[in-house]
Amino acid sequence: MSRRSSSRVTHVSVPLPDEVFETLRRSVEEVAADVRLAAALEWYRRGMISQGRAAEVAGVTRADFINALAARQIPAVQLDPEDLDSERGDA
Repeated sequence: MSRRSSSRVTHVSVPLPDEVFETLRRSVEEVAADVRLAAALEWYRRGMISQGRAAEVAGVTRADFINALAARQIPAVQLDPEDLDSERGDA
């Protein structure tokens, strides 16, 4: 499920109480993957990054990212009003 990595990577550290891992019954690596996916989904939902970039951030394939969008009922296609007007005009 891994995707190509950028030539340059910055690591971010997020302190979490040890109890979080026990409560979630997940390893540090699993929680890190969950956090990456959650951030990518939210940034995509807000229109801050593209679908491809979001998949890269999440560390999954684009198909897996689209499946994650569907599972959370987040639209896979995002058009702002100007894009929609442009699409209508081109039809």
